[in-house]
Amino acid sequence: MQIEQLDSYRWRIPREGRMRVDGIVYADERLIAGVRDDPALTQVKNVAHLPGIVGASFGMPDIHWGYGFPIGGVAAMDEEDGVVSPGGVGYDIN
Repeated sequence: MQIEQLDSYRWRIPREGRMRVDGIVYADERLIAGVRDDPALTQVKNVAHLPGIVGASFGMPDIHWGYGFPIGGVAAMDEEDGVVSPGGVGYDIN
């Protein structure tokens, strides 16, 4: 997966294909090295495909593989065109 360093603490997964926004991961070089082969980066990219997503699909410094969204993943959705994703809210929330 292509990932570009923006500055000391931000990495960009560039928008490609049907992604609606970029993915942005907040991590220093040590943290990003620990997740380069983790499915969490693919999950950041997958979240960037969701209808109504605005801004970017984010991965915070505690990012790791989750169910749908990565744990430590954040995304904002447009109120009119967006979705509510159980993977982003948590499947334990009823």
